[in-house]
Amino acid sequence: MDHRMDRNRYEAGGTYETGPTKPPKSRNGLVALLLILVIFLCGIITLLGILNVKLFHQIKFREEGDVAISFSVSQTIPAPSEAAEPVPVQEEEEASAATLDLQQAPAAVENRTQEEGLSLQEIYTKNIPSVVSISTAYPGGATTGTGVIFAKNGYIVTNAHVVENAASITVQLTDNRVLSADVVGMDTLSDLAVLYVDAQDLTPAQFGDSANLRVGDQVTAIGDPLGIKFRGTYTNGIISAINRNVDVGGYTMTLIQTNAALNAGNSGGPLINCYGQVIGINTMKIGVFADSDGVEGIGFAIPSATVKEITDQLVRQGYVSGRPTLGISGEALSVFYQHYYNLPQGLYISQVDRASDAYGKGVRSGDILVSINDTAITTMNELTAAVYNCQVGDRVTAIIYRSGEYYQLELTLSEDIG
Repeated sequence: MDHRMDRNRYEAGGTYETGPTKPPKSRNGLVALLLILVIFLCGIITLLGILNVKLFHQIKFREEGDVAISFSVSQTIPAPSEAAEPVPVQEEEEASAATLDLQQAPAAVENRTQEEGLSLQEIYTKNIPSVVSISTAYPGGATTGTGVIFAKNGYIVTNAHVVENAASITVQLTDNRVLSADVVGMDTLSDLAVLYVDAQDLTPAQFGDSANLRVGDQVTAIGDPLGIKFRGTYTNGIISAINRNVDVGGYTMTLIQTNAALNAGNSGGPLINCYGQVIGINTMKIGVFADSDGVEGIGFAIPSATVKEITDQLVRQGYVSGRPTLGISGEALSVFYQHYYNLPQGLYISQVDRASDAYGKGVRSGDILVSINDTAITTMNELTAAVYNCQVGDRVTAIIYRSGEYYQLELTLSEDIG
């Protein structure tokens, strides 16, 4: 017998008659991967549980003595005996001194030469003392914006979204003074707010009438794009369109469109004509409210005619007359909260004005507003849009959710006094 051929017969297949010659594969790596995955999932579940503690306490552990919501329109809960705090009204003489002065603006020159207007350098030199940097602090962080001085005794106009819900506000002047600022009043519909700082020697900007604007007019902008480290940045362009209707949060704003570069931090800054007059307050860039990656040269400003109308009312009375409100504020419920607590889609109510009809009918913080007049409500913007076309005194039908039950209420809109 040929032993060499017999050996080859065993080696060719890589096995002996008693089994395979190769050792079994190790599965230690797979086991380790599974352990890591389990630890990661446990960490995620723990983190989500911690994040829900606040809402859990607000929903499950309500204040003792909370009034139950009405079950019918006719059944109301007596309003509390304490009267709402009066809104402070400034003295007539002080309010008059802070009135924004809107001057007649000359017709813009043809865009050939600037001989009849000011040079870009002269425009900047004239306006930079009137432009301020605004820093706002919130419980969760801080933001920045820009403002324009319109009265030498401490009054500044900016965007409402720059200072809304701020815990504290500071203003930095061109001479590097840093002053604490108070909100005199704000109007979220027009996105304008008036601030006051304790100073009597400020340099007010000169405002021109936006009614004389034409498409093609040269304009410049000053602001703090991307924050205070770039404060006083100067850009130029033209008026791209006038009376541009832009939908913002369900309501329409009539704005000036410009291709002057505007970025985050420019909000509240001036849009200036070739004579050095402020003819608009910059408010937004198209990328802020539209999915428009790659869009450049489309910015918007509030016309100076609107700025005067709103700021005069804010200085005089702290609010804009005729704005309807339901008297509640709140925040959107995330999908996680809805599933975790078995809640419906809606607006989680965080505050109710004691002077409102909603409070009188029993609505309280911790309730969920589901709809207004059959329109689903999930955000404050949607709530604002739902009452935007209504008048003060109108009645709306609201659906409220509380503790597994839905309630339908007829609520009267009141005037929003800030």
